[in-house]
Amino acid sequence: MSGKAVEMPLPVTSRGPVLPLTLFTRRWIFKTIFVLLVMAGMIRLGFWQLDRLEQRRAFNSRVQAQLDQPPLVLSGAALGADLGSMEYRQATASGVYDFSREVALLNQANENQLGVHLITPLLIEGTDRAVLVDRGWIPAEDYRSGNWARYQEPGRVTVNGTLRASKERPDFGWRRDPLPARGGERLTAWKFVNIPALQRQTPYELLPAYLQVSPDPAWTGLPARFQPKLELSEGPHMGYALQWFTFALVGAVGYLLYARKRLTQAE
Repeated sequence: MSGKAVEMPLPVTSRGPVLPLTLFTRRWIFKTIFVLLVMAGMIRLGFWQLDRLEQRRAFNSRVQAQLDQPPLVLSGAALGADLGSMEYRQATASGVYDFSREVALLNQANENQLGVHLITPLLIEGTDRAVLVDRGWIPAEDYRSGNWARYQEPGRVTVNGTLRASKERPDFGWRRDPLPARGGERLTAWKFVNIPALQRQTPYELLPAYLQVSPDPAWTGLPARFQPKLELSEGPHMGYALQWFTFALVGAVGYLLYARKRLTQAE
């Protein structure tokens, strides 16, 4: 016999480096695949939260850049600017409201009371253009009765407010306003301030963004003025991402401990 030592194969047990290989045998393969899929889903959710965090940071940066700008006077060269990209910048405009083209923005609440916001074109003085103005909230019963005249603000006005971007659909879902026919019946009830769609029933050119009137301490009546609620924080996305990554790690360690225990009991 040769004096050469014969290497014996390592047994497939729960001890040592062979455990990962055991988890891919016929007895364990389906459980292992299931656990890996669950872990992959958790990791994907973690990276999704990191993507949301980056989007939130980009939004905050864009909004803060507009908040830091001086108020924009909507006249002259400013009328040709890319106003849609200036959302949340303070702006001012002077002119006369056209109440014959006023519409209502539906499903708006004020102190838990349902109502609408009145969206009125402001004919900008010295021009042939107009900017839509969100003048604020009125009760639903006044909207349904058609009694809007009591909320008119006649004569020349100067509006101070925040530029808001046109919107045609919700952030989630597919709910949209019907598209009015040119020269057809005007739609007076809208779910969104969709400026291109509203342009189809307006005889003069509308600016590509609208103004949301700022509250004024001297204005105590209706329409009730509102401003967009802005929270320029990073939100909970980093915490959620860490939670999902932790869940994936705990799942991996827990599965290995479970498999080790079962294999030890089987010996």
